[in-house]
Amino acid sequence: MRNPGIAAVLSFIVPGLGQIYNGKILRGIFWLVITPGFWIGTGGLLGWVCHVISACTAYDYAKKHPS
Repeated sequence: MRNPGIAAVLSFIVPGLGQIYNGKILRGIFWLVITPGFWIGTGGLLGWVCHVISACTAYDYAKKHPS
């Protein structure tokens, strides 16, 4: 069983890790690549947005697909 809370926390700390925990490897790699680009590209202004969106999507997926 996937725990939505664990997925969200993992993705909030390291965007993409929650997706990998959920078994969505390519989606996790996407977030692992995009997030540093946002941090660097915006001078740190929008990097946190990737953390929040990644955590929300990992939580939603784990909640809808518990097994």
